[in-house]
Amino acid sequence: MMRSSVLPSSGPRRGLLAGAAVTTALLLSACGGGDHDTPAGGGMNHGAPTASAAASPGAAFNEADVMFAQMMIPHHEEAVEMAAMADGAAGTQVKDLAAKIKKAQQPEIDTMTGWLTTWGKAPMPDMSGGMDHGAMPGAMSESDMAALHDAKGAAFDKQFLTMMIKHHEGAVEMAQDQVAKGSNPQVKALAAKIVTDQEAEIATMREMLAGL
Repeated sequence: MMRSSVLPSSGPRRGLLAGAAVTTALLLSACGGGDHDTPAGGGMNHGAPTASAAASPGAAFNEADVMFAQMMIPHHEEAVEMAAMADGAAGTQVKDLAAKIKKAQQPEIDTMTGWLTTWGKAPMPDMSGGMDHGAMPGAMSESDMAALHDAKGAAFDKQFLTMMIKHHEGAVEMAQDQVAKGSNPQVKALAAKIVTDQEAEIATMREMLAGL
């Protein structure tokens, strides 16, 4: 009687143990499947390259970085175009300054163009030859550019310095905005350099203008 009372109780116990084993196996299988799917889905792997490549212009950037490059490229191109007109200047000071501006800003144009390519972003439409007033800080109008092109001698010097001071002030404003709102360290470094370089050139041009 005692044996018969033990045997019935062992049957259910085996069933419970078997059920628990199946449940455990199913849980482990589900967990294993989740671990496999996470890398495939890219949830964690997407963050890793971004963190490891944070120093690259293509790794970490925001809309302020993109807008800065898109706007500063045509802004610089306009300054280079103005500088190319300096053959009409009266003195060597203005010619030397124009050459310095062209030498400094063309490589920056190339750098920013490369960033936009890396980010998969399109540049702004070509605005060389004059931008509408209000399009961006310090931008010249077509009539401004035409007047500078036609000016000669001392009249050119005065007009070039007046226009370039305004143009540089616009670039400084844009660069300061990028330093405040941008996220990419390389873009912020270029913006800070533009502020330093062009503020120094503004001071020089004001002295030159006062001496005319």
